[in-house]
Amino acid sequence: MQLNYYLLDVFTDTQMEGNPLAVVMKADHLDTWMMQKIANEFSLSETIFVFEPKAGRNTASVRIFTPLTELPFAGHPIIGAAVWLGMTNRSTAIRLEVKIGVVPCIMDRVNKRCGEARFRLPQLPQLVRAAPETEKIAGTLGLTVEQIGFGDYMPVVYSAGIEYVLVPIINTEALSNIKLEKRGWDDVYGSDDVAIYAFCEAGQDSKNDFSARMFDLKLPRIEDPATGSAAAALIGLVAKINPDLNLKRQYFIEQGVDVGRPSIIEMQVGKENGVLVHAGIGGKAILVGEGVLNLNWHETL
Repeated sequence: MQLNYYLLDVFTDTQMEGNPLAVVMKADHLDTWMMQKIANEFSLSETIFVFEPKAGRNTASVRIFTPLTELPFAGHPIIGAAVWLGMTNRSTAIRLEVKIGVVPCIMDRVNKRCGEARFRLPQLPQLVRAAPETEKIAGTLGLTVEQIGFGDYMPVVYSAGIEYVLVPIINTEALSNIKLEKRGWDDVYGSDDVAIYAFCEAGQDSKNDFSARMFDLKLPRIEDPATGSAAAALIGLVAKINPDLNLKRQYFIEQGVDVGRPSIIEMQVGKENGVLVHAGIGGKAILVGEGVLNLNWHETL
């Protein structure tokens, strides 16, 4: 069995920056076990597999895997797949079937290797629960209690399909100084299976609104360069904190700077009468390479 795959860097227009992604095409004959093995072989934060759509009006059905498990939703694979499908199909409207619903995307070509996609979240971010005690969170990040929180922002747990402990940090210096204390995470968070999105207001010289870092002990490198699903969760908190009853605004997050892969994530926030009614994620993606998987199906089984 031969399967074409493409490598893209997502949430950037510069190769070797952003978050790398593998897009495996025409994966209809793969079973779950084999997709998980392939994702583990790539050893990227996520690999997305593209199938024929279940409904004719949609562009494709997709499944998203980390090296260890399948995800119901993730931002950077959707952006990357939408850009690549839009460029190869010469279409600006892409509809992807994911585990938690249909994701309509708009794609604009930047050049022959790069495009920009935006999509509306299939599930609005929701408050899940309160976060652990601030003192305990600070201990897991190697920070002081005084470095947790800014303005009206304090730690909380939100989800737009994947849960994140959102941890506001006092400034960019403290954000860069995070040093994880991995022992005892299950005592603080209830499990080692937790993702933390630490963020702060961007520095005065930045054109962006927030700076962020995402940590997950299950990831191959623990820190993710750019995390669309975390930004999706953050939309819920940003909408809650913003005092405007009616709001239609873009926010931009810089992430990945501390791991040498700078990334820019766009958040779209829409409120009406104090209620969040629209949430979206956007970003660029650029092709880095392509190849063919040569799988001996009988031997692998």
